[in-house]
Amino acid sequence: MSNNIKIKVKNYGFYYGKIKVLSDITMDIEQNTITAIIGPSGCGKSTFIRTFNRMNDLIANSKVTGEVSVDGINIYKNNVDVVELRKKVGMVFQRPNPFPKTIYDNIAYGPRLHARYSKQKLEHIVEDSLKKAALWDEVKNKLHTNALELSGGQQQRLCIARVLAVNSEIILMDEPASSLDPISTQKIEDLIDELKENYTIIIVTHNMQQAARISQKTAFLLTEKIDEPARLIEYDDTNKIFTNPGDKRTENYITGRFG
Repeated sequence: MSNNIKIKVKNYGFYYGKIKVLSDITMDIEQNTITAIIGPSGCGKSTFIRTFNRMNDLIANSKVTGEVSVDGINIYKNNVDVVELRKKVGMVFQRPNPFPKTIYDNIAYGPRLHARYSKQKLEHIVEDSLKKAALWDEVKNKLHTNALELSGGQQQRLCIARVLAVNSEIILMDEPASSLDPISTQKIEDLIDELKENYTIIIVTHNMQQAARISQKTAFLLTEKIDEPARLIEYDDTNKIFTNPGDKRTENYITGRFG
């Protein structure tokens, strides 16, 4: 196995009750890359991305088949500490969801949950996380104002900083710019590109141009018939997916013939 593989997915399937929504997905996700998950609405992209931090556990009667390994450990084994997993695999949602607290307390919240830190250490974590999220210069003089007073784009970068504050290694992003204006979207994309130096990022996006711009790998999911589970149609270098896809269905989707 390559030392560069961060996540291995093997024969993965997912059920809501008796309904199978994802089937037979096998793929390796490399460390320090941005992997885009694309596909039509309703094909299970968000369900798939929530596999990696076991957020789907919160859905009653859900079931996983196959294997999902992070750093060689199957995360669905009974002895896995899910709290530690979600610390390692952070998530940023479609709409910014800051806590109704100060900017400082939003960032300090996670570290305080996991350990006891001195005031100086917490201040360092807050500053460092905000710098990594390209937000420090905009908020350094108002750390004790309510985070809800920030703009939408700033709130989303704050949510990214919150993930970074607990030393996550993998960042899941479910349409992180879909509710933002073009300038804020550009800032988020620039930030994601910088973060790949130190993090493994998986992003769900409906925006083909965004996937083409920021990811190194792209996975295309598709439900071909109603009541059938979605499958992984193609997974390859982003450049190849968008310029010379190996499957006609991929070509039809990215050229806008359906979806």
